[in-house]
Amino acid sequence: MTATHSIKTKERICFTDITPLVQKTVNDSAVKDGTALVFIPHTTAGVTINENGDPDVLRDLNAFLAKTVPNENFLHFEGNSDAHVKSLLTGCSLSLIISDNKLVLGTWQSVYFAEYDGPRTRKIYIKIMEG
Repeated sequence: MTATHSIKTKERICFTDITPLVQKTVNDSAVKDGTALVFIPHTTAGVTINENGDPDVLRDLNAFLAKTVPNENFLHFEGNSDAHVKSLLTGCSLSLIISDNKLVLGTWQSVYFAEYDGPRTRKIYIKIMEG
């Protein structure tokens, strides 16, 4: 089963917790044990797993990425090469274990959609595989 979802981001750079969306897709599939593949089909966005307990962690990640990959001295005419590099760092897909119809995540882990060139409307593909 493959589900396609849309997400609207409100800022140029932001992390959005999509764990409930992924879990709902797992629930709808009725797969007890298997894998959830989350794929982001964009070159200026990504997907990652990180802490969900303290919002300062996401602020720190944004600050680190902005400092590490500033939007300057790039040749790309659209002016968003920093977003392409940040996407390269987080990646565009994740594989998650499903056990007893639930995502297997650590206590403080959530799945985040990472926007690096918003605001935009983006797609998220989630494929649920049994076994």
